[in-house]
Amino acid sequence: MAKKDITKSLTLVVTPKQKNMLQVPFIRENKEAVIAGLAKRNFEATAIVDEVIFADEARKATQTELDNTKAEANAISKQIGELYKSGKATEANILKAKISVLKEAEKIKQEQLNATKEALIKLLYQIPNVPHQSVPAGNSEADNEEIFNEGDVPKLYDGAQPHWELAKKYDIIDFELGNKIAGAGFPVYKGKGARLQRALIAYFLDKNTEAGYTEYQLPLLVNEASCYGTGQLPDKEGQMYHDSRDDLYLIPTAEVPGTNVFRNVLLNENELPVSITGYTPCFRREAGSYGAHVRGLNRLHQFDKVEIIRVEHPDNSYHAFDGMIEHVKGILRELKLPYRILRLCGGDTGFPAAMTYDFELFSTAQDRWLEISSVSNFETYQASRLKLRFKNSNGKNELAHTLNGSALALPRVLAGILENYQTEKGIKIPDALVPYTGFDYIN
Repeated sequence: MAKKDITKSLTLVVTPKQKNMLQVPFIRENKEAVIAGLAKRNFEATAIVDEVIFADEARKATQTELDNTKAEANAISKQIGELYKSGKATEANILKAKISVLKEAEKIKQEQLNATKEALIKLLYQIPNVPHQSVPAGNSEADNEEIFNEGDVPKLYDGAQPHWELAKKYDIIDFELGNKIAGAGFPVYKGKGARLQRALIAYFLDKNTEAGYTEYQLPLLVNEASCYGTGQLPDKEGQMYHDSRDDLYLIPTAEVPGTNVFRNVLLNENELPVSITGYTPCFRREAGSYGAHVRGLNRLHQFDKVEIIRVEHPDNSYHAFDGMIEHVKGILRELKLPYRILRLCGGDTGFPAAMTYDFELFSTAQDRWLEISSVSNFETYQASRLKLRFKNSNGKNELAHTLNGSALALPRVLAGILENYQTEKGIKIPDALVPYTGFDYIN
């Protein structure tokens, strides 16, 4: 493959922050802009936006009726007290009967209000985030924009093989054994393969903590509220492994437990930014994924990943986003792997994200690009669901921005190392990893 020249560096055009994204007041005040923005995703939003506004009007009307009923009951209660003091027990008892009727009406109105609120929330959960204005429109990954590439594609010896053949040749990953134990998509790493896997995890965590991220060890199972908080539900219903008995989900990414660390949290402005990293196995059903493009490590049901997560002030989130991208670039440079960066189009951007950049490394043996990282800014979308706020300099509570990225996902990085570093005498280990593996060749 010919090396593409770098024609421009990665520079984000930072536009004014979008506040209170997809909360009802924002939708009501920016209806046409929301509909137009969601059209970039090929999401026809007119009907559901109208439903949201109608449901909110019903909520407000029911709330007014409930408040009026409560106010009337309170006024009558006050009258009853005054009548008893005046010795007018008979009149007071008549009014007490009216209070009973109002209390029953109040109960019914409260149930109606709860139902309208729940209906409104369910509608909001169905609407994806509005893409950042610089995100291009598009239908699929074919419409993503390559904005940067770097690194030399190695020239391999005659007879170079893809990683699934190398894994068998050097007995470092056993796909058939994993299939026997669990099923397709659950490989068993062996010997130097297992040690290389462990080395990559430690190396990624060290790079992240050196960059200021605090390491967390996170649960691998999360509750439904956590999945709704980060936007996996209802969008990814059916794509996650679910234990119905305890109503818990195996995590598809450390983003879910890591970001939910901050659910229902009120931070002080001087506590921002908050940055954490964590290693977890990840579990994805990946239903319907078949064919040569998912062979070996290319598509798994269980895989390891190291994640970085940030909670940022809205004024700083796109600067932090750029910094996260530079951080991932630094790791790939150190591993000396050829990679490129794509700005995802609206149709390929994840449900809760306002903007996503994907990193792909070039697999010389497969002659194709493999996605190894996504870095996303969710702006206030997740924070609104999570009720993640900070107290600003004016003393008011404001929604924070959340961001996350893979730094990095292991399977395709490992595949890229095996394929791009293969030689006739074995697989050379990247210099940066030798202190972690304790060996410099797999042979």
